[in-house]
Amino acid sequence: VQLVEPGRGLVQAGGSLRLSCAASGGTASSYAMGWFRQAPGKEREFVAAISRSGFRSRVTDSMKGRFTISRDNAKNTVYQQMNTPEAEDMAVYYCAAQPAGRSDYYSTTNEYHYWGEGNQVTVSS
Repeated sequence: VQLVEPGRGLVQAGGSLRLSCAASGGTASSYAMGWFRQAPGKEREFVAAISRSGFRSRVTDSMKGRFTISRDNAKNTVYQQMNTPEAEDMAVYYCAAQPAGRSDYYSTTNEYHYWGEGNQVTVSS
């Protein structure tokens, strides 16, 4: 499966931004999906994940209440909604996919087999 994250994310601090990730070459509903981010000089970190059906999801504690993850399997697309972003949220955001397995979703990089190329998110003050 190929994951495409179109566009570049530019948002004002306190605004909102929705990232999207479109899957092709496979059926999105066959994959648990996740979002990660990587800021300069830092390791890639988990942001959120969602089960194949979309019924179960998880957002990392530090971003709960501001970020949400959702998916539309009819469009083979997963979304990351970012509300009230801060300067610390500037990073390259990656979506990832993993075929159905023992877990509903995954929160570490080594649990995902497929990755998008990343989308730079810039937060302006």
